[in-house]
Formats: sequence, C-alpha cells, structure tokens
Amino acid sequence: MREAARIGAGAAIALSQAGVIRPLPARTLRRVINARRHLGDSLTTLVAASAARWPDRPAIIDDAGTVTFAQLHVRATALACGLGSQFGAGPDRSIAVLCRNHRGVVEAAAAAGRVGADLLLLNTDFAGPQLADVLSRERPGVLILDEEFLPALGFAGADAPPAIVAWHDTPVAGMTTVEELATAPLPARPPRPARASRLTILTSGTTGRPKGARRSVGGPAMLGVVASVLHRLGLRTGDPIAVAVPLFHGYGFALAILSIVLGGPLVLCRRFDADDLLRLVAQHRIAMLAVVPVMLKRLLDAPGDHDRSSLRVVLSGAAPLDPPLARRALDAWGDVLCNGYGSSETGIATLATAGDLRVDPGSVGRPVLGATVRVYDDADRPLPPGETGRVFVGSGMLFTGYTGGDGDGRSDDRIGALVSTGDVGHLDAAGRLSIDGRADDMIVSGGENVYPQEVEDVLHGHPEIADVAVLGVSDGEFGQRLAAWVVRAEGTDLDEDAVRAFVRERLARYKVPRDVQFVDELPRTATGKVRRRALPGRD
Repeated sequence: MREAARIGAGAAIALSQAGVIRPLPARTLRRVINARRHLGDSLTTLVAASAARWPDRPAIIDDAGTVTFAQLHVRATALACGLGSQFGAGPDRSIAVLCRNHRGVVEAAAAAGRVGADLLLLNTDFAGPQLADVLSRERPGVLILDEEFLPALGFAGADAPPAIVAWHDTPVAGMTTVEELATAPLPARPPRPARASRLTILTSGTTGRPKGARRSVGGPAMLGVVASVLHRLGLRTGDPIAVAVPLFHGYGFALAILSIVLGGPLVLCRRFDADDLLRLVAQHRIAMLAVVPVMLKRLLDAPGDHDRSSLRVVLSGAAPLDPPLARRALDAWGDVLCNGYGSSETGIATLATAGDLRVDPGSVGRPVLGATVRVYDDADRPLPPGETGRVFVGSGMLFTGYTGGDGDGRSDDRIGALVSTGDVGHLDAAGRLSIDGRADDMIVSGGENVYPQEVEDVLHGHPEIADVAVLGVSDGEFGQRLAAWVVRAEGTDLDEDAVRAFVRERLARYKVPRDVQFVDELPRTATGKVRRRALPGRD
C-alpha cells in the first residue's frame, strides 16, 4: 500500500506538471468520474475520459486520415457492441489483433476493454505456420486482421477463429469489416465490462518459439511508467506523438496509451519509410518520436533537409542501442535522444535521458517509478556497481504468467519478487543500468567469459560497417567461437582481416571474431532485433 501511495503521489505530480490534471468544468468532471466507475482500469476508460475532456481534438492521425477523441470513443463503443453481439467476444472469448499501425489497433483494444475480453497482439512478421501455431495455442474467439494477412490465416485451418478485416485496399466481399461494426448505430445501453481486460504480448521469438506474456492494463503500475516518462522527457498535454514502432509490441502499445492520456494526436503510418516519417514530423509538429535503433539509423541517413525543430524527444527502445549510434544521434540532433529498456515479461523497467546518454551512451538509464532493478551473481547474491551479472526487475508491470500450453505458468527464474530479464548487465554508481548482452549468448573463449554484444558495439563504431551482428557458434575443437555477420557501408571494400584488426586494437585477443561473413543485409524483426536463425551459415 505504501508503494502504491508513493507511485500515486509521483504520478499526480507528473500529470499536474504535464497539464493532464487540472480543474475541469463540473459536467466534464462527472463524465470522467463516471467513465472510471463504469469501465474500470482500462484503455476504454482513458479513451472515454479523453473524449469527455477534448472531444474535438485529433486522437489518431493515420494513413486513412484523422479521428477525433469523440469519434474514437463512439467507434470503439460501436465496435465493442458488434464484437459482443455478433461474435460473442467477452470474458470467455478473447480478441486477437493482427494489424499494422493504424486506428484499428487502438479501436480494437478499447473495444476489448468495453466487453471485458482479453486482448492478444499478434506479430505482423509471423509466417503462416507460425501464426497457425500461436492461434492453435492461444485460442482467441475472434481475430481482427488486415487484408494482407488473410493468406497467412489459411495455414490455421480448423483452428482459425472468425475473422474481421481492418485495413483493406480492395473489396472484401462476404467478410465483416471493422469499419462496418465501428459505424453501426449504438444501442441504447452499450455493454459494461464484466471484468477487466487483460493484455497478452508475445515474446520476440528470435531464438525460439514466441510465448504469450499476460498482464493487466492500467492501474498504479502503468501510472508509474507514465509519470516517469512525463517527468524525465518533459512532455505536456496536447503534444503530438509519432509511433513508428509496431503497436503489437509492448513498447509501441504503451506509447499509444501515453498519447491518449496526454490528449494529443497519435501519428501512425502502416509502413516505415524514413523520408515519409520525417515529413510527418514537420507536417504535424511532432514533439516525441518513438523508434527502434535500426529506424533511428535510417532517419539519420535520410537525405534532405527536414524541419525537426518541434522534436523534443526521440525515444529508442525494443532492441539494443549501440553507443556509436547514440553518440551520432546526439551530435546530429542534439539532446533529444532517450533510451528505454524492458521486456514482454517486465514491461518498461528503465529510462535513460539524453543527459544519461551523454555520460554513458551505452546506458539504458535508471528505473522508472515503481520499478526495482538489481544485478545478481550466479549464486543469487547482489553485485555492487561496476560488476556484471544477471539483471532482475520487479514492478507492478510484471507479467502474470505465460499463456497457452507452451511454457504455461509464471517464470521460475526469480529472486523473491524480482524476475530475470534474461540479460546480463551492470549498474554504475549513479544507479544507471547498462546491458552487456544476453545471458544465453555468453561463450567461453580462452578460458574467459565473452559477451558478443561488447564486440558488436565495437564494430558498430567502424566507419565502413553499416550493420553487424556477432554471435557465438559451435566449434568442433574449442566448443564455441565468435562469428560476425557484417554489412559493408556503401562504396567500401572492407575485408575480413580489417574487421578482426579493428576489434584486436580495442578488445582482448580472445574477443576477436574468428569467422567474418559479409552479407547484403541482416534479417531483422519488425522491432529491429536480428532474427538469428535466419543468418546465413548459422549452425
């Protein structure tokens, strides 16, 4: 209770400073209070409250145009009514979403909260067999998807749930669409949720089968994250936020919630293009831009002279931000770059400001309000600042367990109330966390522990390397060795010996990759993580 009170107090201060908490007209205040009373802690409540406060403000700007908060609230309510009456969505029939970034994702999430249905966000990178596997395991009651993913749904066969089409570029005869349901007349008494909706986000699955991490939506834990973001990043009500990160990822979804809390437009585009995104920044006077590191690099590489004067925050997350890229962004765009860290299991755990990155460009910052971060050795003993060990996080944002039949239940890699992130890292004297790599990536070379992330960070600083991945691979004689997959910068002729020499000049001999393979590009997920199993020649 003391922790909840502390988070609540911190959130109240941050929300007041941001202009979210302020005196309201009596009628508006009653509508906000009634929304909370009838709809509980959910995205639905936030949409209803924002519609009461700022009905005519743009809520979402996407490839289809603009939706105001009042329109978003009505559309989500109508969609909820259709999902409940026609498809039986509710506490016993969850809603899955397989969509790119557009209004349909937010509308579906708000509709799920309205009928008390759990929400499952599906990765748009899934191939047909992987989608079929997840649908078979999670068993959603209805699926909202974009037209382009209909062929992949065919792999699910009898396990495919009833489908509703969200975005479509051609007529979809014989299928129900989100637009039809969202524009239907509202009943006299729209449904109230029978219980709080829960959110399931899938782990990245870059090294194995993706699992569903389930958590509640809203409450004190989310308030702590919102408070930390507002306080450290200096956002204010009405600030436009552009989210280039996929909304199916916890990072992107959380920022969509933040945008609704702030009552500013959420700017979305279905596909990332650096030049197009920079034009949107100038056109809509974007205050905050959310990206993954590979997007940040492409934005920095984009030609042309775009107006970025409105940008106060560029937040990187979802994948490691290498120090050379962080320094380049700070030098090119000024002190607007920030870096967030978390996972599907823990939610957002830490946040580094531009000031933190100036001190240590490899930092992921200090814990957000309500989160605890500790570093332990293999004997579960806490380590002092500067020593590398396993990273554990505790907060109200922790997932409640894995869903489905694969890895069902809570993670057993815990110390007390803290859960392992699967990473290794260290804290500095100021409490800033730095991630040194994945715990399962470590190899033993020359009798020494080696984390490939350190080697990868060094190679990112080579002027003739455009992209790189370093991993441990099996070795018949030595057990394991380091291998590097390198993308040359355009117009360069870098060779293997030069790559090894660059590392040898900066790190110990046993950290030099024995294998160097040049590739045209690295296979990455939609959130910028390297798909390791797709690397050519990976054993």
